[in-house]
Amino acid sequence: MDGKVLHILEYHKIIERLMEQAATSLGRDLCGRLEPSSDLEEVKLRLQATDEASAAERLKGAPPFGGIADVRAALKRAKIGGMLNPAELLEIASTARGGRLVKRHIAQIHEDHPLPLLHGLAGQLTEHRALEESIARCIDEQAYVVDQASPELAAIRRELRGGEARIREKLEQLVRSPSVQKMLQDAIITIRGDRFVIPVKQEYRGHFGGIVHDQSGSGATLFIEPESIVQMNNKLRELKMAEEREIERILLRLTAETAEHADDLAANLELLGQLDFAFAKSRLAREMRASLPRMNDRGFLKLKRGRHPLLPPESVVPLDVELGNSYTAIIITGPNTGGKTVTLKTIGLLSLMAMSGLFVPADDGSQLCVFDAIYADIGDEQSIEQNLSTFSGHMTNIIRMLREMTPKSLVLLDELGAGTDPAEGSALAIAILEHIHRLGCRIVATTHYSELKAYAYNRKGIINASMEFDVQTLSPTYRLLVGVPGRSNAFAIAERLGLPRSIIERARGEVSEDDRRVEDMIASLEEDRQSAEAERQTAESLRAEMERLKERHAAELRKFEQQRDRMLAKAQEEAREAVAKARREAEAIIADLRRMALEEAASVKEHKLIEARRRLDEAMPDLTPKPSAQGAARKPVRVEPGDEVTVISLNQKGVVLETGETEALVQIGILKMKVALSDLERIKQPPQPKQPQAAASLKRTKGDLRMELDLRGSTLEDAILEVDRFLDEAYLANLGQVTIIHGKGTGVLRSGIRDFLRRHRLVKSFRDGAYGEGGNGVTVAELK
Repeated sequence: MDGKVLHILEYHKIIERLMEQAATSLGRDLCGRLEPSSDLEEVKLRLQATDEASAAERLKGAPPFGGIADVRAALKRAKIGGMLNPAELLEIASTARGGRLVKRHIAQIHEDHPLPLLHGLAGQLTEHRALEESIARCIDEQAYVVDQASPELAAIRRELRGGEARIREKLEQLVRSPSVQKMLQDAIITIRGDRFVIPVKQEYRGHFGGIVHDQSGSGATLFIEPESIVQMNNKLRELKMAEEREIERILLRLTAETAEHADDLAANLELLGQLDFAFAKSRLAREMRASLPRMNDRGFLKLKRGRHPLLPPESVVPLDVELGNSYTAIIITGPNTGGKTVTLKTIGLLSLMAMSGLFVPADDGSQLCVFDAIYADIGDEQSIEQNLSTFSGHMTNIIRMLREMTPKSLVLLDELGAGTDPAEGSALAIAILEHIHRLGCRIVATTHYSELKAYAYNRKGIINASMEFDVQTLSPTYRLLVGVPGRSNAFAIAERLGLPRSIIERARGEVSEDDRRVEDMIASLEEDRQSAEAERQTAESLRAEMERLKERHAAELRKFEQQRDRMLAKAQEEAREAVAKARREAEAIIADLRRMALEEAASVKEHKLIEARRRLDEAMPDLTPKPSAQGAARKPVRVEPGDEVTVISLNQKGVVLETGETEALVQIGILKMKVALSDLERIKQPPQPKQPQAAASLKRTKGDLRMELDLRGSTLEDAILEVDRFLDEAYLANLGQVTIIHGKGTGVLRSGIRDFLRRHRLVKSFRDGAYGEGGNGVTVAELK
């Protein structure tokens, strides 16, 4: 990638921010060397690494890169036989431990959330626990070789400490002596050149034997080693030399052990640098609130609310732009300081970031292209040293670009044709744009020339755009409007600032008719855009409201279905308990009958008892819900209004009120609902002989005891007789609860039946029907 373009688009500032996110010098080095790539597959791998690092950091935080250092120089010296010092060995052990912890951290995340790329890198890290432990056993955290490094070193240091103690004891006796104290400057013991000495006054030098090792700045004090401890200091010096030799031997041993693993440790450093580099990109993405872009090599880019990463987030205006689909060139017009140059730089810099494997500050769903090169002519190219004017500087740069660009290049041109005569500049700008467009490059150019607006308006594959300007406030809004060329707004601004109207009208008269028509066309387009924008916002508001209503309706429907299921389950459980109770009592009765037949030699036959038991089994209702129509495809049934049907999905009976082509209106108790014909099953009723009106209304087959009695249409006298008979049969059958259907009507039948139930000897209590049982159109009686 051209270094000049990277500088113009301020790519180096992104790299500097990326380097600040690295945790190690290895990662910072990789961040500093990052450059955009023109290989689509490589770019996708880079972005995948960033994406995996973002996921890992979001789940369990970044790996522990602390303690990892660049020890490549120390490893090279170890390989060639040099001796490493304790600090270098300590850094090597810390780096080996850091690599082991990073590997474990990524492996733990990979178990729950696959990280194929990062886990593949971390899996190549080799562990060196033995080397870590060897170094840690010999060197402490302050890079000091400890006594436990070897038995010899421990013995030498014990003797050293003993020798020092004896020397101090000897000297303390000496300085406490009254005859010696008068010759001392201070009664203290000090060290000069690794030898113990005492401060003696200059005038007593002749009276005090020993070796002078130093003197004070004034010369009044001499630091003398008394003769009595010279041999003891000599011995101490020999021990210190032995200590140094033993430490050197230990360091050589550790260095040799390090050299055995130098290649693996060097490979670990490369891998750790790559991992730190990936997590640095992830942290930069989080700081910029950036997202993963989709990449292509088709020359297509689409930014959704793209933001320039170097501008303050609170002041930047998001950019929505698409290029490379229905049009391959965008010509942006508008006033100065309106944001045209920022738009160019945003498109170019975000493209460079994506090609480098960095997330871009834009909304999810943004797409960017891998270009083989990006060319930019932005800013003032004037140069005094090179004797170039602004126009010459731009032309020199553009000529170089024209020689190098390919159909897979992105070209960014700022103020194309500026710096020379407007007529010639606009003609030259059109010719350059036409040449680049025919070549197939993707182009974004800015200009002030109105001729380019007409060129973009008539040319296929090229579209006008402008930076929005608020005439009321005389300030730009920095919003890019694609499809609408910019207006000059010069007359409007001048009028708002107070220029006399006569001058403005005279200026308008100097403008050609074609230019006025162009400006009127642009004004009309702007009004249409504003109107469409308002309608779009209204539509968005309505759509959002519809979504809220839809969600609310869905929630209420789910709540209703849950309540329905709970009620059905409760009813089924109550029915099971009632049937089970009846069966237990029937079993007891049969047992009694069998006992009586055996004891009293009654005429009750065993096969009759077995038959009675079979009938009881058949009488037990099947309470298992029938399969829903959703579970298996059913053919629609033909039903007519008035037919009794079963709603399969609800396992409830009802009456058909109306029918349609695919669904019917069914009344289930007091509830009316539309049900698909494939979800209905018609209830077949056996033909019944004609009976008097009161008897015909009683829907009971002789010999078939039911738990409900339908009295609708009966007179009160007939109903009371039927209720009395029904209660007797239910009591003999040991039913705990029965239902009497009397309807709502005028309430006469309901009141009379309830008065009768209140006085009946077999009735314990009664109540209205619950939701789904018929409400106050039925009475549920509990028997004693």
